[in-house]
Amino acid sequence: MLYSTTMPSPVGELTLVGGSAGLRAVLWHGEHAGRATSGDDVIPATGPLSALDRAVVQLTEYFAGARQQFELSLDPHGTSFQLQAWLVLRSIRFGETISYGEQARRLGDPNKARAVGAANGRNPLSIIVPCHRVVGSNGRLTGFAGGLDNKAWLLQHEFEVAAASGFSPAD
Repeated sequence: MLYSTTMPSPVGELTLVGGSAGLRAVLWHGEHAGRATSGDDVIPATGPLSALDRAVVQLTEYFAGARQQFELSLDPHGTSFQLQAWLVLRSIRFGETISYGEQARRLGDPNKARAVGAANGRNPLSIIVPCHRVVGSNGRLTGFAGGLDNKAWLLQHEFEVAAASGFSPAD
């Protein structure tokens, strides 16, 4: 059984989905939970649920500029390739961006940039598994489930927090 809760954020209302194994999805306003839940039933949480409660706290801290890394149990479902691509996403440092080609290179095959882009498009854990940190080879913002305005906001937020803390991705 999976449970859901919603939370307000600077990028709109987010729906968090999770269960005993961890957080399964962070969905954008209007996004359907079925995209990330593999047909599992999802019901609204009516009481405390540690995976969701921890995610709300940590996302709130992230948006306040007080958190740069998430420490959550995650339970994403995807193909083997998607799971590998999402693992690479988690290695992108706060305030850093890389290209799809670089992500494919880190995955072991620089020729799979398009496949990496498709896998990122299925990432069920937006923000926490930071697909927003991947940009086109020319540095331009490209597709994002939450919309390009939200991708730009997230990147700007991270750059400002990093700069305020004296952190540089090159460090």
